[in-house]
Amino acid sequence: MKKIISIVCVSILTSALTIYTLNNNINNEQTNTSKPNYEFKKANYNVNNTSNALPLNNDFVSAAEKTIDAVVHVKNTTNYNGPVTIQDLFFNRRPPQSQVGTGSGVIISPDGYIITNNHVIDRASDIEITLNNNKSYKAELIGTDKETDIALLKIDTDESLPYTTFGDSDEAKIGEWVLAVGNPFNLTSTVTAGIISAKSRDLSGEQNQSFIQTDAAVNPGNSGGALVNLNGDLIGINTAIFGNNSFIGYSFAVPSNIARKVVEDIMEFGDVKNGILGVRGTELNSAVSENIDINETEGFYVDSVEDGSGAQKAGIKHGDIIQKIDNIKITKFTDMKGYLKTKRPNDEVNIVLLRDNKQKQVKVTLSTPEIFTVEFMDMELKNISNSVKSKLQIKNGVLIERVNNKSLKNTGITQGYFILSINDRDIKSIDDINALKQSYNTSIYSIKFMSPKGEIERIIFR
Repeated sequence: MKKIISIVCVSILTSALTIYTLNNNINNEQTNTSKPNYEFKKANYNVNNTSNALPLNNDFVSAAEKTIDAVVHVKNTTNYNGPVTIQDLFFNRRPPQSQVGTGSGVIISPDGYIITNNHVIDRASDIEITLNNNKSYKAELIGTDKETDIALLKIDTDESLPYTTFGDSDEAKIGEWVLAVGNPFNLTSTVTAGIISAKSRDLSGEQNQSFIQTDAAVNPGNSGGALVNLNGDLIGINTAIFGNNSFIGYSFAVPSNIARKVVEDIMEFGDVKNGILGVRGTELNSAVSENIDINETEGFYVDSVEDGSGAQKAGIKHGDIIQKIDNIKITKFTDMKGYLKTKRPNDEVNIVLLRDNKQKQVKVTLSTPEIFTVEFMDMELKNISNSVKSKLQIKNGVLIERVNNKSLKNTGITQGYFILSINDRDIKSIDDINALKQSYNTSIYSIKFMSPKGEIERIIFR
């Protein structure tokens, strides 16, 4: 009997220990599940350890709460003359028509400065801002920059407005979580989440853009809205959609460092001041490197240097490979273009370049673009160096950097062409163009062009 009692006691004790152990293990597993194996470092805008882990819900909530009241609805009204009706002809009238467009904007100061896209308010005769609390205000257009698609608005109010602070878009990392906040399809205060898919993206094919690419859903109406990191800092202005009508996977934002510089320039100078490095060349890849017989496949290869530029004064020359500007690694041209868009004339940058397989560091003071370019007949013209002239086997000429003249475009004159003479007068530099512009009584009756292939064309204006 005693033996049986002993066996029963041992069984009970064993079962109790087993249940205690199981419960303890379950509690430990539940505790570990509620604490993901990473630490969110707000100062660094990213997460530590596992990059594929979802952020805590509170991280999304906190960033959204910091941003949503600072994002506004932008309504623009454009007046235009519509088609003439029979009644208009009968009464000899042509009433103006109006067209309404919508987008988003971001409040960047408590006194009512708002940043948005230029295309959101382009040609608007009336701009109305609606806050997240449904209060509406008339907005004044302070300034705009078509090249970066950034515009600055101002509303007057006695109250201090919620606003977002600029983050450092250069520090944003590929794979980092971001939120897009805006008003798609007139649905106010919409927040979507995604990651940064790429940086320094160009959609124009002309390498004059440097977008942040993200897979956060952005649709018509989001333009001008905020792209923020999980700290709630503004790292981009949502601008473009990859597709014709709506979001199909990728969207693009102007980096905050570019947007902030444009806004500061507009407020201080009334227009945008761009610093020019003064080099021409190409980004490297396997094909280019093989063609010029070098081993490097990343960086910007300097083909020529502008006379009188900061690059020339710093000793940069043909054959150098620019690998880094300040702390920005240069792997393609848009890396360099995007960073230089945050700089002004007379700013100093540190260039790390490769010359004869040895790294060299130089300091360059950026130049003003007026030294090298001029606007003429809806074209942007630029000086070309003596080395380029020698290579092209021409004694004079200026390069066409951009063409907005529809008549010239229709004849096939595009970016990359050269103007050799105007009115049978040789054009040696943009100084000759400036002199021609000052001769207001001089009409243009002929221009001689040279194509990038060396073909000579002459256009006669009648």
